[in-house]
Amino acid sequence: MNDNITLVHADAALVVVDKPAGLHCVPGRGALASGSLAERVQRRWADARVVHRLDMDTSGLVAFARGAAAQRALAIAFAARRVAKRYQAVVAGLVAADEGTIELPLAADWPRRPRQRVDFERGKASLTRWRVLGRDAAAARTLLQLEPVTGRTHQLRVHLAAFGHPIVGDRLYAPEQDAPRLLLHARALAFVHPAEGTPLELESPTPFAL
Repeated sequence: MNDNITLVHADAALVVVDKPAGLHCVPGRGALASGSLAERVQRRWADARVVHRLDMDTSGLVAFARGAAAQRALAIAFAARRVAKRYQAVVAGLVAADEGTIELPLAADWPRRPRQRVDFERGKASLTRWRVLGRDAAAARTLLQLEPVTGRTHQLRVHLAAFGHPIVGDRLYAPEQDAPRLLLHARALAFVHPAEGTPLELESPTPFAL
């Protein structure tokens, strides 16, 4: 596919692409110079509609619905948490346990937008499951698999920073962790096909290593 976008899946109801890091999902302020993922997809599939988003700095799988019926079905699936999402991330430090959960309420940090923050008074319930995939003792870094049960803005980034293991390359929440990019990748999506009603699971190789 043109415009530096890798096509993962396409049919009459659905388009799934592999978004590179550094590209906005939708048009808006800050996206004017380089365009957006949605604009690039819609140049090839004019009926493609936005269903969900990734942060600009996150790479990985993004699904677009083709037409109103497919958009409605996928929107309901995302809202009802019937879409399984799996990420990989390299985080700072050696995570001691092999797996666990992070359950911290999140809210917008209005004075420092677009930042989010842990807020026990006004925050929305947020849950992330994590599992260690590998450790590099020399670099003091850990490769994690992440499964966000909820889908709050910047959820994985804020949760990992609060956990004491910020994602490497996160200039917003851990600017001291230097890397060429945010080491966070949306690796897998699994859901029921919006038109066919059959299970569909898609994967994208992680473009970085521990």
